[in-house]
Amino acid sequence: MENITINLDMPAEDMRKIFGMQDAYVKKLEQDFGVSIVNRNGSVTVTGREDMARRAEGVLRQLAVLSGRGNEIEEQSVDYAITLGMEEKENVITEIDSDCICHTVNGKPIKPKTLGQKAYVDAIRRNMIVFGLGPAGTGKTYLAMAMAITAFKNNEVGRIILTRPAIEAGEKLGFLPGDLQSKVDPYLRPLYDALYQIMGAESFAKNMEKGLIEVAPLAYMRGRTLDNAYIILDEAQNTTPAQMKMFLTRIGFGSKVVVTGDASQKDLPAGTSSGLDVAARVLGNIEDIAFCRLTSKDVVRHPLVQRIVKAYEDYEAKESAAGKAGNGRSGSRERYGRKNEAPRRAGR
Repeated sequence: MENITINLDMPAEDMRKIFGMQDAYVKKLEQDFGVSIVNRNGSVTVTGREDMARRAEGVLRQLAVLSGRGNEIEEQSVDYAITLGMEEKENVITEIDSDCICHTVNGKPIKPKTLGQKAYVDAIRRNMIVFGLGPAGTGKTYLAMAMAITAFKNNEVGRIILTRPAIEAGEKLGFLPGDLQSKVDPYLRPLYDALYQIMGAESFAKNMEKGLIEVAPLAYMRGRTLDNAYIILDEAQNTTPAQMKMFLTRIGFGSKVVVTGDASQKDLPAGTSSGLDVAARVLGNIEDIAFCRLTSKDVVRHPLVQRIVKAYEDYEAKESAAGKAGNGRSGSRERYGRKNEAPRRAGR
């Protein structure tokens, strides 16, 4: 296939954003598509094999639209645009970007950034209960918080309830100082951080005092009926099946629920089943309940996080395959090579 040259005209400011610091983003495009991209007198020239040059052109045009809408072009946006360009999915990035959920207190728009995130947000709009499953950095909790705050501000619900199990991440913290609220606050800090960023500390404090926003450990949900509320259960992989059933049966009229979790990061005691895993098996075919499974492609933190998540996914897949080939003895070891302790016999 012959080489061709394509010329694109774009404003200097868009060009500056798209090229990146020291042309870092354009170098990614050149490397991945095998083309040459040059800025000549205010015009971008793409030279290379016709099919690859066309794909690179499409990515540049998509990024130019994002820039024209006032977005900062980030490395994650470029990487995802390249991935979609390789798959020849045109105009997907700009379609995703057009869905603005709300703005932070500083005026920054909150939008889905990947196809998986867009499907997740759409599922929350359509269904009463949504399970957002996926690795760290995929925006499960943050997008759910943005949807909850938007519904609260639009008077679609009367209050927001945020909860998560109070379990240490593999560490025994012992007795924490202070009153009960001080003891549970460290476990709920990620939820507070998202509320401060989206709603603002002053607005959050005011609504918290009125009881319109509640942040509490999962244990506080027992015995309650939660009507006209937006309820988010975070870190659901650390619930037991009994806790998950208890939580899901609290839901009253006019409420919406989002359950988020990462099955690969359980902090439950060894041998304890996860309520999230059980719920995925039990509730998969019930109407008005949706399960959205995000992957490493939907990670929107630093690109290195995406590579770390992908590396762990590949490693766990190999371990699982090796275990199945090992005469059914895969359950005798944990994923990362540590042998399980044999159960103690009664009386010893």
